[in-house]
Amino acid sequence: MSEERDAPRRSVRGVLAEAGRPEVVSVDLALTAESFATGWQTAITRSPKISVESSDVTLPPPRSFAVGVAGAPIRTFGFTFPEAALQSAIPAQEGTSPFQHLPASKPLAANTADGKPRRATRIKPPGDIIKLEDRLYYLLQPPLESLVASGEMRFPFEPFPYQYQGIAFLYARYSAVLADEMGLGKTMQAISTIRLLLRSGEVRRVLLICPKPLVTNWRREFNLWAPEIPLAIVEGDQNRRHWQWTNEAAPVKIANYELLLRDQELFGDDGQRFDLVVLDEAQRIKNRSSSTSKVVRSIARTRGWALTGTPIENSPEDLVGIFEFLSPGFLAATMKPRRMGQAAGDHILRRTKDAVLEDLPPKIIRDAELSLSPQQYDTYRSAEDEGVIRLSEMGAEISIQHVFELVLRLKQICNFDPATGASSKLERMEADLEEVAASGQKAIVFSQWVETLDRIKKRLGRFGPLEYHGRIPSRRRDQVIDEFKSNPDKHVLLMSYGAGSVGLNLQFCGYVFLFDRWWNPAVEDQAINRAHRIGASGPVVVTRMLTLDTIEERINQILEEKRELFAAIFSHAAAPSSAGLSQDEIFGLFNLRTPKGPVRAAA
Repeated sequence: MSEERDAPRRSVRGVLAEAGRPEVVSVDLALTAESFATGWQTAITRSPKISVESSDVTLPPPRSFAVGVAGAPIRTFGFTFPEAALQSAIPAQEGTSPFQHLPASKPLAANTADGKPRRATRIKPPGDIIKLEDRLYYLLQPPLESLVASGEMRFPFEPFPYQYQGIAFLYARYSAVLADEMGLGKTMQAISTIRLLLRSGEVRRVLLICPKPLVTNWRREFNLWAPEIPLAIVEGDQNRRHWQWTNEAAPVKIANYELLLRDQELFGDDGQRFDLVVLDEAQRIKNRSSSTSKVVRSIARTRGWALTGTPIENSPEDLVGIFEFLSPGFLAATMKPRRMGQAAGDHILRRTKDAVLEDLPPKIIRDAELSLSPQQYDTYRSAEDEGVIRLSEMGAEISIQHVFELVLRLKQICNFDPATGASSKLERMEADLEEVAASGQKAIVFSQWVETLDRIKKRLGRFGPLEYHGRIPSRRRDQVIDEFKSNPDKHVLLMSYGAGSVGLNLQFCGYVFLFDRWWNPAVEDQAINRAHRIGASGPVVVTRMLTLDTIEERINQILEEKRELFAAIFSHAAAPSSAGLSQDEIFGLFNLRTPKGPVRAAA
């Protein structure tokens, strides 16, 4: 057995010996029979031999190279700040100063009257500005308060801090809505911003559009806050207006909405172009399909601002209509109120008097809830019962106009009994006015009907009532206001909502009476804010007349729902349960079922 195992080993050695090289190679094959029996199973018993050698390595020294690097390009930007007055852009007569009637500017103290550090108002870039140089342009501007301290710009009165913030908001925006509550000085903020933009060369041609009765008010405010700016009031016959539109001597033009309709052929892509177009009482263009809205939107412009204390009068579509002028397609009527508020948030600035004026006298709201006099109640009940029966019998022929006619009829009865002239409202108001007159105070009485004001005037002769409504010519209205303010025997001013809701400063009045309620809470607020505004010397008492168990009480519920809608959009709150005066609610005022199918619109 041992010989068989050695046989392979002897055979290999013999072969090597015959080759004559037994000393060169020594092969030891440790192969066993078991190894071949199971396939390739080679057992390596020797460790590998590793040889290590060392050697001196001499390397040449490293070589150095000079690499030329081109200088990095550096861009520089130059900015023109507002306090560097560009008087060449605003011509003035030689030897005269537009500021000569204004008091010299006083350096601002480091602290306010109550000892708090004075805040510096800086212009912040809008959220949609991306380029670094554009953002730096606004961020590197000096504080607006420095304009007063340096004397470069004079103001008849030092602006309130929130007004500085309004100026900073408008200055940086190409699309903006200044929606401050009535009485906070939207006019002053807009004029001061226009003044800055003109002096810094940002704009050169400005168009301001306002209702016709407010043209003189804007002229007066420009003369007060920016006396150095030449103005052009577009008015007169066609030839005169055409010359005024093309005249470049005045950087600011003022026109009314009604005039634009007559001169609409001058606008469009190939017509007049302005660096800035400002809309006062911008709710005038809330209806996108109206002629006024179409003409205003056709004006070629670079910037657009909207000034309004009531950006939403009836529904969120009002705000959409305004934004069609500012930025077409930015808002959609299908948006929920909260989403709409978030989308438009960077373009809207809305402040209330309660939030920004700690020292403003309070506004005291009194709801005079009254019952109809016996004569009124009988007339009212008969009119409502007969009216509802008639509407019910009309069937498919009924329209919203028919329902409105009944509503207006009932509201008029709530004011006065048409047969006897009895009025529980007037009896209550007479008693209140006795106290107003005895204390030497003044009051404003609002109604939506001139006929109602005529009836009130006959009963209030002892209080020296004056009238301010659509039947009073525009040229006489300023005289009425001056007499009401200066004559101590004139205690009452009778005003219609339409004529007295905008453009008037009556902060010397301490009392406001809403003899009947308007459909829109925003219009009521505007009327109240004729008296409750900056400069009011004492609290303003507002009395809202409301007859119980009548159509007025039902309408008041809808007014409160509209207030909720307004708050929902501008506070980003959840949407209210109702969006206001819907078709179902109109018919629901009399428990009428809304007809199936489309209802004919009002004529």
